[in-house]
Amino acid sequence: MPAFPGSSPLDEISVKWRDLAQRRLVYFTELYRSGRWQHYYTPEAFTERMRDVVKATKACSQLAERATAERILATDMADPALKPLPELPEKYRPAA
Repeated sequence: MPAFPGSSPLDEISVKWRDLAQRRLVYFTELYRSGRWQHYYTPEAFTERMRDVVKATKACSQLAERATAERILATDMADPALKPLPELPEKYRPAA
């Protein structure tokens, strides 16, 4: 994964954890659809494990989204073209 300008290693780690959690969710979904889960889990244990997988996926997604949003905001504020324009002097303001 390429490093983003201005990003910290923790931001990159949170994105990697999100990707891993999503792959794990896909794996458990496929395990359920195929019925193979019955070879490895009791119904109660599989339900509990699936809840944990979904909860971990949501948590990792929120962390990665927050890291991405902070990186975008930091990048936007560093770009002079994206900063708000200064206030116009009174003589250049349109009449109300």
